[in-house]
Amino acid sequence: MADLRKLKEQGAPLAILDVREPWEREICHIEGSIDVPLQTVPDRVDELPRDRPLAVLCHHGGRSAHATAWLRQNGFDNATNVRGGIDAWAREVDPSMQVY
Repeated sequence: MADLRKLKEQGAPLAILDVREPWEREICHIEGSIDVPLQTVPDRVDELPRDRPLAVLCHHGGRSAHATAWLRQNGFDNATNVRGGIDAWAREVDPSMQVY
C-alpha cells in the first residue's frame, strides 16, 4: 500500500484499475482510477493501458487478484494486485475516505 501511495504522490506513470461495482465506487474511490467491473474486464480490455504499471484493486483484494491473474495471462505483465484493496487504502492512506 505504501508503494502505491508513493508512486501516486510522485505522479509516476501509473494506472489504477478499480474492478468494483458502480454502487461500491459511489461510496468511495481513488480519483483518476479506471472503473471496469470485474465481469466486464475481458470485454473492455482494449480500454486498459499497456504502457505503464497497472495497479488493480477491489474492496479487499479478492476480485482484483482474479482480475490481475487474468490480465497477466492476457499480456499485461505490468498488472499488480493491490492487497487489501480500497479498504486498506482508506484505513492506511486516506482516512477521510468512507469505508464499507
